[in-house]
Amino acid sequence: MSFFPNRALVNGARKSYQPNLVSLMTLCANNYMLLLRVLADKSVAGEIRHFFISDFLSYNVTITEVTRYTWLISFEQEVLSSRLKNIPGVVANGLHPRMTIRLYHDARMAEVLSTQDIRQVKPRYDYPNAQMHQQDEKQQTNQFLNEWLHLCLRLGQVNVELQP
Repeated sequence: MSFFPNRALVNGARKSYQPNLVSLMTLCANNYMLLLRVLADKSVAGEIRHFFISDFLSYNVTITEVTRYTWLISFEQEVLSSRLKNIPGVVANGLHPRMTIRLYHDARMAEVLSTQDIRQVKPRYDYPNAQMHQQDEKQQTNQFLNEWLHLCLRLGQVNVELQP
């Protein structure tokens, strides 16, 4: 057995990596439910929800587009620009995680469309590749979104306006 999925041998021949669709679809459905909880009463394009985890960690969830069956959402960690001013741009970019997510209301799924330096996350990548993406990059980015959402729901604080 090999550490790298594409190096697995089946009957003496190399077997190429195949995404686990059941696992990915389950994760996307779970992310959809968590995103609805994170957004709560937000449903109009341009609305933002801020989650404060600590003095050094906070997240913004912004609804950027609303159509009949889908929403486009931006999820990003706020940048502490005062702390990053002496850090080179490439490193500062890595310290500012962000992703674009599409929510499909008819399928009740959320899919990460883009993240950091990847404009469109593909279901699988050949390995090795020039950008050094993992073979299961789509699975990993959706798992990262899941962990972000759990963090926001467990430890996040949100300013909520109270109605009299």
